[in-house]
Amino acid sequence: MIRRLLVADRGEIARRVFATCRLVGIETVAVYSDVDTDAPHVNEADYAVHLEGSTRATTYLEQHALIAAAKRAGANAVHPGNGVLAEDPEFAAAVVDAGMIWVGPPAATLRTLHRKTETKKLVAEAKVPVLPTFTDPETVPGFPVLIKPDTGIGGVGMRVVRDAATLAEAVASTRREVDGEVFCEPYVPNVRHIEVPILADAMGAVVPFGERECSVQRRYQKIVEETPSPAVDAALREDLCRAAIVAVRALGFVGAGAVEFLLDSDGDFWFLELTPTLQTDHAVTECTSGYDLVRLQLLVAEGGSLPMPGPPPIRGHAIEVRICAEDPAYAWLPSAGTLHRFAVPDVAGSFRPLPQPGLRLDSGVADGSVTGMHHDPMLAKLIAWAPSRQEAARMLASALARAQLHGVVTNRDLLVRTLRHHSFRAGDIDTGFLDRHPEVFAPLLSSVDAVRLSCLASALAGAADRRASAPVLSTLPSGWRNVPSGSQTAVYDGPTGPVEVGYRMNRHGELAGWWVRSVDPEELDLAGLGQAPVDEHPPIVVVSARRDRVVLNVQGIRLAVLVHRVGDVSYVDSPEGSVTLREISRFPLPAPEAAESSLIAPLPGAVRRVLVVPGQRVRAGELLLTLEAMKLEHPVHAPSAGVVASLPVHPGAEVDTGELLAVLDPE
Repeated sequence: MIRRLLVADRGEIARRVFATCRLVGIETVAVYSDVDTDAPHVNEADYAVHLEGSTRATTYLEQHALIAAAKRAGANAVHPGNGVLAEDPEFAAAVVDAGMIWVGPPAATLRTLHRKTETKKLVAEAKVPVLPTFTDPETVPGFPVLIKPDTGIGGVGMRVVRDAATLAEAVASTRREVDGEVFCEPYVPNVRHIEVPILADAMGAVVPFGERECSVQRRYQKIVEETPSPAVDAALREDLCRAAIVAVRALGFVGAGAVEFLLDSDGDFWFLELTPTLQTDHAVTECTSGYDLVRLQLLVAEGGSLPMPGPPPIRGHAIEVRICAEDPAYAWLPSAGTLHRFAVPDVAGSFRPLPQPGLRLDSGVADGSVTGMHHDPMLAKLIAWAPSRQEAARMLASALARAQLHGVVTNRDLLVRTLRHHSFRAGDIDTGFLDRHPEVFAPLLSSVDAVRLSCLASALAGAADRRASAPVLSTLPSGWRNVPSGSQTAVYDGPTGPVEVGYRMNRHGELAGWWVRSVDPEELDLAGLGQAPVDEHPPIVVVSARRDRVVLNVQGIRLAVLVHRVGDVSYVDSPEGSVTLREISRFPLPAPEAAESSLIAPLPGAVRRVLVVPGQRVRAGELLLTLEAMKLEHPVHAPSAGVVASLPVHPGAEVDTGELLAVLDPE
């Protein structure tokens, strides 16, 4: 029996496992790095062990340190989480050799699953459909093909190649990125990514839990998942589940996992892989099945039998989105920083199956959490469970749109636009959804009038804050100088460009007048602003203004705008959408200018590869080096042809945003 369990992971998956452990009476042990000292998963565990270091490699992936931590804390079992350790046969074997229970498939099974080509071979022999595999690129019969690493998880290293001329370089790039062997398979465009979650016990029982639709992806990684799939009927579901059971038995799998398939528009499907983890999207299955999958996973690890005779019925529809600290508009660039506020409205529960339809939030962060370069950019999973797919999508989009996500850039707006898109609502989705619908990349709040309204609210909230916190006579109007009718101005940098807000307060501290106007950034002269009010906005009446909440009446419609100010940054949330505004100082310090030939780090990260040397001639667009941040690799290319004049970084070096990476002398 499991008495005390260490979870060798962090964030939401650690909190998810801890929640079930508390329910069944298992003591919990967390591990944490230098940067996670006060992380939510640490505070929720019964015991916690510090792992010295800040990088994933030296902490959460350091197997000897993890096993030593488990022994030190008196744990008799280890749960690997849902990352790379959950698929590592050597870690599984080391846990068992140390006399502890391994919550996962046997090491021998993981060794087979570790190589995708071997897995596909065994599954094909069991008569499950698979795509042809080519381990030698020279034998590829046609294009396009998909290059995949033989080992690894999460879509890392995958590339589509459409002609023979680029095949060799693409194969070499993937090999460098994953440091291992690769293979090719036919690339099937416009297919769905379907997975069948399964649980298998040591007595031979294999139970599928319907299917999950995972087709909305970026970088071959899922961001929207749902169950059931809008493309799967009862007959196809039976075929998929039958194939999943055959694959599980052919591979000798025991534990919790998911059998992944590609599904085309004709109903044909092909086996992709068996993922031996409790996947990130397991929550949607918990909603529609009513089962606690972590509890069943622990039961199987203890040698118990699965309690259900077959697949449970599907109850309603559940959709999950992954809220990530990244900017979809800039190639999914990760965003590091402090989460000043993280709040989602109307959440009914977290980390456990819901007793009735509603919203579930599984989060790895809280107010004040810091997102860094060393970990996955996912902040949380938000799940909506409803009687129908349309209701679930509407509920989820509404909650996301009203969430307060302050401090880092997130993919929230893209998720909301996706959930509200007519093609998504119609179930017309596949792995090319985001490529076909660039309109979902637009911010929710993008109209000039909506941005101006947010700027007005920010300025009025700032005035209220200054009045409330004034050390002398807080009843005096903001900016009082013996001339109560004098106007005050503020200029904000927003998504539609600079916006000036002007307002006047009377002797009683009440708003006497105001204006809002857009400013041409080429003509921005802060000293000259505020001279000529311009009325370009719809009729707005200011009902009330506090430091954190401004109520406006816009053309007869009243709405509340929430304002959260941190320094010169305002996070403004309204029914129109959310926007981040930075107040432009009237006396800004001159910013240091980098030479045009300087390459600057676009984000904090670690230099993974350097492919050039000083003095080397490079072509425009040539790959110079790569940065690794939040488990993703980001290429840095030469902006123009030239000669590498300076290269102050090296592999393994950690750099911050704005740090110099290289200097090119143009030819």
